[in-house]
Amino acid sequence: MNETCFSRRDFLKCAGALGVLPLSTIEIAFADPQKNFTFAYISDSHIQQIRGTEFVRNWDRGLIRAVAETNLLDPKPDFVMFGGDLAQLGKKEELDHGGEILSGLKYELHCVLGEHDYYLDLGEYWSKLYGPHYYSWDHKGVHFITLNSILTYDKWIHGPWPNDMQRMVEMAGLDNPNGSPFLVGEKQRTWLQKDLEKVGKDTPVVIFSHSPIQKIYKGWNFWTEDADEIQAMLKDYKDVTVVYGHVHQIQYNQIGNISFNAVMATAWPWPYPQSYAQAESHLPKLTIPMNRADPFFERDATGWQLIDLSNGRVAMRYNLYNNTNRTVAYNPATRQPEDKMYQSSAAQIAPQIHF
Repeated sequence: MNETCFSRRDFLKCAGALGVLPLSTIEIAFADPQKNFTFAYISDSHIQQIRGTEFVRNWDRGLIRAVAETNLLDPKPDFVMFGGDLAQLGKKEELDHGGEILSGLKYELHCVLGEHDYYLDLGEYWSKLYGPHYYSWDHKGVHFITLNSILTYDKWIHGPWPNDMQRMVEMAGLDNPNGSPFLVGEKQRTWLQKDLEKVGKDTPVVIFSHSPIQKIYKGWNFWTEDADEIQAMLKDYKDVTVVYGHVHQIQYNQIGNISFNAVMATAWPWPYPQSYAQAESHLPKLTIPMNRADPFFERDATGWQLIDLSNGRVAMRYNLYNNTNRTVAYNPATRQPEDKMYQSSAAQIAPQIHF
């Protein structure tokens, strides 16, 4: 496998850039090196309009720099994924401004829909910019699926909101009891089942979603209500990886045959709730202790990642601004992703708090 730019110094040499931004490069490795390819992943820019043509500069600049550094990647990626939440409040001005920045990419672009892009007009304007809310495609022996995982119940969508913006604001807020859990939904699950029927069980499957296709923490809506049903559809496939944004933090997990890996944000990092230790009923049954970046640094957990996808299993190399760089890789012996440096030290500390 051809590995590229694993260290910050090596990345700067390759990219010729003066900084490292929150993007991910994914390399899928095959026995025949000629079949190897890479793609870049950028997520959660949350472009927010202040007034007129004025936008929140910190989040604005994060996406601008990510696009610039993606264009400098060597080897050049085959395509770029954007992982959702391009806008903060789903306004046309925000989506247009974010779209204008993304138009600077020199590669084919695929997009995931985030709840901040959706709940103002239920994705109508997003569709004009980026097309379908869910779709699939094949690329060099891998089946890619993009899901819209941020739907919810009709009674909530059409609830007693005085206007569409109020609905958007309610869904955008964390720790908000007026929010609603996310769904993929019956219509999309039916489509997914038919899509998977044409895919061989040995074909690597990579799913892109915005919310995690698992049930992590309901109070913060790090939760997809029908995740169990989607996981069941995927249980017979040899190698399945779900890559998601939304959580603005480093996460990794293994449930059965499915590896879950979060990508970081270009906007801001997000802390994780201390209540995990007291909320076991809200956590996936198959979990592993995780080593997170410190969310209380202003820009921590907003680095960039190099992700190798070898034989359908992800190894993520995190490069962090204010924390120690590390690698989260699938370990065939334990059948789960591990940050080996952390796991070896955490094993000596009891009791462990499991996520």
